[in-house]
Amino acid sequence: MAPRNSRHMLFAMVAIAGLGLFFWAPSFGIGPLYYRDRYRLPFGSSLSQRLRDEETRYAETLKARKALIRKLGPTKEDIMSYPNTGSYTMWDFFIPSFQCPHHVERIGVLGDGGKWVCGMERIAKQPECVIYSFGINGESSFEAALLERAPGCEVWGYDFSVNSFGPEIEETSSLKQRSHFFPWALGGRNAHGPEDNPKIYTLDTLMRMNGHTFIDLLKIDIEGAEFDTLSTFLRAHKSTGSLPIGQLQLELHAWDDYGNFPFFHDWWVSLEEGGLRPFWTEANLVYVNYNEGGKPRLAEYSFINIHGNHSLVYEPAEEAFA
Repeated sequence: MAPRNSRHMLFAMVAIAGLGLFFWAPSFGIGPLYYRDRYRLPFGSSLSQRLRDEETRYAETLKARKALIRKLGPTKEDIMSYPNTGSYTMWDFFIPSFQCPHHVERIGVLGDGGKWVCGMERIAKQPECVIYSFGINGESSFEAALLERAPGCEVWGYDFSVNSFGPEIEETSSLKQRSHFFPWALGGRNAHGPEDNPKIYTLDTLMRMNGHTFIDLLKIDIEGAEFDTLSTFLRAHKSTGSLPIGQLQLELHAWDDYGNFPFFHDWWVSLEEGGLRPFWTEANLVYVNYNEGGKPRLAEYSFINIHGNHSLVYEPAEEAFA
């Protein structure tokens, strides 16, 4: 039997070797540093490399969508959004396969009101940030949580159906000081004359009125008006090559003509051409339940804008993730 001191030294050497393997194991595919990169990209990948890799993977999703249309169509004009056979829904064609290169978390209450956000840890560190929220409906847990997490943020809220943010902001003075509410509607055109009720503004018009050139986080839940709103927004910035937003939390209301598959397909493609990539979705099952098993026409999506120099896609020094 080895002397006690020798045994202690042997145990210490084994422990040190084990710790070394534990922290250097990313190169072997194990260990905490490896799993901190939840998407299993090569150890040391820069943010730009991670985004390029995700864009390559997303291109495969686009190919798969075209293949599914050929299989079920064979053209997009032949596709039904919600066939009675129940073999698919149109949401199967628009999956959120682009992985946010940062933490993804649900912010706000569970159920209706909360949203999935990319890179909140980065936004929270910014000395200033701008949040726009369209569709308040008396519930502001999402907006309040954003303000609590990010002391440099302010929120601009719009909803012509209510007179203020919800109690989550209105009853907390420190949050209310960083919030701005207007009972106006968002749309694809301006209509704000004396006879217009409610007053309607495009997103670019509101940004000019507020003196903003960029929105870090944009939430839209406006009961179908999102299609005209975002189409106008995309056209206005097509020549610049970059939308002035960091990410988009959007509830889609694919009913009436908006749920027509060829229309929805082309509209969705315009979002992708504008640099928006879906990284999360959440079906609105409350709507299905309310309509006693009706068609799943509503869905929440979250998008990251892969263009521009905002904090989710750009690091001046391009430091490697480690």
